[in-house]
Amino acid sequence: MIAFEHSLPMRLYRLLDAVMPAYRALFAEHDLTEPQWRLLRVVWERERVTAQDAAAATLLSPQSLVGIVDRLSGKGLMTRLRSVDDRRVVYLLPTAEGRALGETVLPQVLTIHEKTRATLDGAEWTVLNRLFDKIEDGLLEEPTDARDKQSG
Repeated sequence: MIAFEHSLPMRLYRLLDAVMPAYRALFAEHDLTEPQWRLLRVVWERERVTAQDAAAATLLSPQSLVGIVDRLSGKGLMTRLRSVDDRRVVYLLPTAEGRALGETVLPQVLTIHEKTRATLDGAEWTVLNRLFDKIEDGLLEEPTDARDKQSG
């Protein structure tokens, strides 16, 4: 049996503990939780996204998403827009204040990402991402490429 400290879940938890403090500090500076950040990031990238697609992209349950959207709306960072074609579809959009926050925060996120990325050379980074995809594809029913096409 593999030693506990070498098990994949523990390795992943330790990696998150190494990577996330800089991100968490940035989120805290802007009074954001990690789930709020994940949702904002998707909305900033797509400008308009359905709540269903946002939940899938952020790995947040639709039930959790409702409360997160409520809090972000309350902060003036996001708004909902119901589809005129299908009243069941709700779009999430950044407000002007939400977009301004993105313009402030995203360059800082890029700096954190680049610092993390610099721990590996280009080939290692490519291999790491391929390995992540391979593990996901091996454990999930739907391959990464198909998931990307559905969420895009």
